[in-house]
Amino acid sequence: MEEKGLLNIESKTDANIPLLILKRIKDITKEFQIVSLNRQIEVCESLSKESPIIDVAILGQFKAGKSSFINSIIGKKVLPVGAIPVTTVITRIQYGPQELATVTFFDKKKINVRLDEIEEYISESKNTANKKNVEVVDIELPNLIDYPGLRIVDTPGLGSIFKYNTELSEEWLPEVGAAIIAVSSDRPLSENDLNLIKELMEFTPRVVILLTKVDLLSEEQQKEVVKFFKDSLKKEFNIEFQILMYSIVKDTELYKRWIDKLLTSLSINRDSEFRGILNHKLRSVTRQCVSYLDIALKTSVAADSEREQLKKIIFDEKVNYELIQSELSLIARESKLMTRELISTYLNEHHRSKLIQRLTKKLIEDMSQWKGNLWKITRQYENWLMENLTTEMDHISRTEYKQFFGTLKKAHSSIARSVELFRNLLDRNIEKVLGIKPNSVNWVVEVSEPEHPDVAFTKTFDFHFDLLWFLFPMFIFRKIFERHFIKQIPSVVDIHLSRLAYQWEVRINKTIDEIKNQALDFIKNELATIEALLTQVSGNTGKIMEKREELLALLQKTSP
Repeated sequence: MEEKGLLNIESKTDANIPLLILKRIKDITKEFQIVSLNRQIEVCESLSKESPIIDVAILGQFKAGKSSFINSIIGKKVLPVGAIPVTTVITRIQYGPQELATVTFFDKKKINVRLDEIEEYISESKNTANKKNVEVVDIELPNLIDYPGLRIVDTPGLGSIFKYNTELSEEWLPEVGAAIIAVSSDRPLSENDLNLIKELMEFTPRVVILLTKVDLLSEEQQKEVVKFFKDSLKKEFNIEFQILMYSIVKDTELYKRWIDKLLTSLSINRDSEFRGILNHKLRSVTRQCVSYLDIALKTSVAADSEREQLKKIIFDEKVNYELIQSELSLIARESKLMTRELISTYLNEHHRSKLIQRLTKKLIEDMSQWKGNLWKITRQYENWLMENLTTEMDHISRTEYKQFFGTLKKAHSSIARSVELFRNLLDRNIEKVLGIKPNSVNWVVEVSEPEHPDVAFTKTFDFHFDLLWFLFPMFIFRKIFERHFIKQIPSVVDIHLSRLAYQWEVRINKTIDEIKNQALDFIKNELATIEALLTQVSGNTGKIMEKREELLALLQKTSP
């Protein structure tokens, strides 16, 4: 009865068709071991079980004006804005009868906070690198009564390689319902913007380009920029994109009416829009599944000896897993070896001398107020060191940590290039041997920014001199010990800068290994999928053709 999936689908209502289609796709990928599509299938399953609420994601590079745009739309300054990247945590905003903000942490604990407190959890300045471990912040506002069923999502800028939770940046793209890509009008359309649009088109049928900061342009310049964007996008994708303009400085009400029309349309037609979004995702995963079955079909008619020869050509020495594993391990190892040196060099060049001067000056000022015997003064000195070094190291760690990421960025870039080269080589081999151009699954790296280390502290004396305090009258020896305390500052600074460099080295190198392992998992899954399609299809030509035709028929059923 399972083979009669299409007959069963014909007898079902339209509402049930996506679920039945998803089940058929899942059954087929399981039967033919197409493990590369597991993530997309999971997303579709999740969407099919949810209430039809549409996520409207505001995406783009940092400083594109996303948060300012959202604040303007909701008529209330809720999200922090600034001259530096400010959003650390994904923030979702939707209608609610009263103002409510809920913070969800990675351990699933939830707390309610006031709207004026959310900056403590979502801003880079108040929650640096998401050290508070916030997963998501959900906000309900009466202001959004005109957009029931919509949830506006603000994301950290895509100009960073880091993701602070599992739903950010590229990893979150499969769950986008509709997307507004903010592009600042004071810079050209970048390659990153084009790549983002290309990826989004796999996951949502509704991609809108939002030109922000258009007040920087004259009316004539606005027309020129819009025409340039339309022509560029048409040339790149052969599609007419909707392009809206926006400014929070000039003609804001006019621009808001255009945005309102878009959001109102999505809200009013929520059910049909949601079906369209789910169908779009189903079409994407179905096309990819058909592409894999094409590979199986081409090899199923070949004799066993011929099939083995095809495998040898497709899996040549350049797409050998052990070779790629060795290459990625070498990239990771070389990057990790440079991490400590890069951090230490930066800290010594930019902070050591200034820190020594600052601490020495402050110690001389504060030490004059200390009273008591040697034991008491030593305790005051150690407490002073602990307090000031903790503050200084923490400040350096919080404000300068991105300067430590040189090897991490290099490793990420090199590994990404190797993965892309692997995909291109494998696809080219398949196309050369079988005459099929695969519809490959993109590699999506999910990596958390390294957490910030705790600052440690060292003792003042190697030997507990201060226990002999009664032998040292302070009115005679105080100046000697004060000079000793001052003289210690450079070595204490060196110790703590070195320790800070080591702590960041451990965290950064662990993250480099995470990137390498995720890349290897992707490659392993892709090779396993192709291996299964080339190996286990003997005598299954009829079945593969049947499944392929079934998937093509399903594509017709989900066509817009």
